[in-house]
Amino acid sequence: MIVALLIVLAIFTLAFAYFLIMDVYKHRNNLERKSSIIAAGIGFLTDFFDTLGIGSFAPTTALLRATKQCEDAVIPGTLNVSHAIPVAVEAFIFIQVIEVEPLTLILLLAAATIGAWIGAGFISRLPEKTIQIVMGIALLVTGVLMVLGIFGIIQGSGTATGLTGIKLIAGVIGNFILGALMTAGVGLYAPCMALVYFLGMSPKVAFPIMMGSCAFLMQPAGIRFIREAKYARKTSLVINIAGCVGVFIAAYIVKELPLYWLKWLVVGVILYTATTMLMASQKSSGAKARI
Repeated sequence: MIVALLIVLAIFTLAFAYFLIMDVYKHRNNLERKSSIIAAGIGFLTDFFDTLGIGSFAPTTALLRATKQCEDAVIPGTLNVSHAIPVAVEAFIFIQVIEVEPLTLILLLAAATIGAWIGAGFISRLPEKTIQIVMGIALLVTGVLMVLGIFGIIQGSGTATGLTGIKLIAGVIGNFILGALMTAGVGLYAPCMALVYFLGMSPKVAFPIMMGSCAFLMQPAGIRFIREAKYARKTSLVINIAGCVGVFIAAYIVKELPLYWLKWLVVGVILYTATTMLMASQKSSGAKARI
């Protein structure tokens, strides 16, 4: 069953890569004039630390805004498109090395994917101000969850590698919601870890579940954003390529780092970015009111 899951993931990833490359090629004469070097640096760093469990959405959001790589309105789409292939590579690695009960894994991944497909269609049509508010709040929630994890308030002590009964139903519903929220720019890692811990599963199984969920949901969600032209084409393509390099180095060479102070740095960046995002939404409201 796990082999079949990996084959499906491989097919999805190849189809997504083809869809992305064809869209970029079709618009090759109208790509955004942004630095490929900066985009590559963002992709390498964020997916390197993503592989180690930091999460990529919040840091990428902060770096995209700090370097002015794209407009706020296309950040949710850019996040889902630009990390789709690196996260698929992560999922291949962790699904094979960490044991999870197959039915539990497949149902949770399917729930997240369906949630993302529904959520992407909704988010891609939202105005920039609404996206700024949603992402600002999402970043604040992510920051709080990271702080709780750093202090050990959210910490897993379970040993289960699968779910049954009401816990399985709760896990499916929870991951469906997280999949939908991810299309708005809410990183799935921290809340998915919290969900896994709450349901009494082993902390280790959070990695294949959260990475597998992201791998399966980001591709259909990313295709919807591509169809709606709500993403930064050049930036997304470069981040995908550089991100894969970061994943391989983190997984097979570095493997583990002391991340305590890095997590605090990420929290600080997240809170700063959330504040500026919410302030930007208020400024755009004020400008419209004056008009």
